Amino acid sequence: MPSDPQCGPGGSVSPLLPEIGVLALVPDAWNLLWQPRQQVLLRLARFFHVVWVDPPQPWRWWERRVTAGEAFARAPVEETGRFSVYTPWLPLLHRPARLARAAERVRLNRARAMLARRGCTAIVLYLWRPHFADALELVPYTQSCYHIDDEYSFAEHAVPLGGDERRLLGSVDQVIVASQGLLAAKGGINPHTAFVPNGVDFGAYAAPWPEPPELARIPHPRIGYTGVVKPQLDWNLLEALIRARPDWSFIFVGPVHREPTTLEVVARLGRRANVHFLGFRTPQALAAYPQHFDVCVMPYRINRYTDQIYPLKLHEYLASGRPTIGTPITTLAAFADVVTLARGPHEWLEAIAKNLTPAATTDERRLARQRAARAHDWGLLVGRIAEIMAERLGAAWASRLQERSQAVNAAAALTVLGGGPAR
Repeated sequence: MPSDPQCGPGGSVSPLLPEIGVLALVPDAWNLLWQPRQQVLLRLARFFHVVWVDPPQPWRWWERRVTAGEAFARAPVEETGRFSVYTPWLPLLHRPARLARAAERVRLNRARAMLARRGCTAIVLYLWRPHFADALELVPYTQSCYHIDDEYSFAEHAVPLGGDERRLLGSVDQVIVASQGLLAAKGGINPHTAFVPNGVDFGAYAAPWPEPPELARIPHPRIGYTGVVKPQLDWNLLEALIRARPDWSFIFVGPVHREPTTLEVVARLGRRANVHFLGFRTPQALAAYPQHFDVCVMPYRINRYTDQIYPLKLHEYLASGRPTIGTPITTLAAFADVVTLARGPHEWLEAIAKNLTPAATTDERRLARQRAARAHDWGLLVGRIAEIMAERLGAAWASRLQERSQAVNAAAALTVLGGGPAR
């Protein structure tokens, strides 16, 4: 295993600022379907102690539901001493309200105690959904942060801001917003609002991977999509493309959303010879797929919801270096120099055909895509989030974080110069 300049006595690993603990309230259990919260919180543990709090489960077996996230195996957690998952033993209660609130208070304070036992004297309450607003009154903390990575109403048209979210936006010490669309819609309430986009594990997606065996059996040209197969995709557009070009292979790698319309269209298209639904892949395995597509696609419907998203696959595709096409939603329009934008079947057919030519796959074009992705490596973005949190805690914390980050980077550089392994 590579040497770690943060290792302490006995090989234990300490975050850069071990006195700071992050109590993260998230909407799903820690699992193998990785979203921005998994990407951010695991890396944030390089800077602070982090406890991921699994949501409580209903106590009555008939209330239990298998959601898109819970359908996947639980992801292993590397025992670094910096990142932990707290699974509440108290069940989810709805009434009486006083008992439900008391149970939530116990759950939160038990999770917070994990940070206190590690010597954390400053606690950042890190909220990832509006319905966690009550936590601001149920557990002691030093600073609070609300991270908006989606439009949680999922409404296709503009809707009024919900009461819980408005209250949360006005109450927390810091807001982090993941897209320019979300920033425009929700950035005017809290003066301490920062834009930090979604990113990519650049090293994983840019590294060469052998061709996955199931792809080897699928003929070129391959038009590929990775991620959740969901209602927000433009299925009318996709069906038109699939019918127009039976000589192109359309590949979807990811879990299928359990929504009736999506299930129906997947079943229908899956019977066509040039369509391949490959199903769920772990975050580690998924990185191998885009670089073995001929063209990567983001065929979103254009509406209020999709105009506020920041697709994880954007920088994953770009890191692979492969030609990329998407609908002109706000986020993708900002990358028009490295992403081809298209509307409707005619433009899409032309765009795919153009991106299948040698001119789209030159070293110059590949490197331009990868440069854009490298600037959005999760390590850089999470470093910015850590800086924001330290700054909100106070100038002394920010200064200490900067000093310790510089010391670690210098130690890593010396290790490389000395011929040792780089982290």
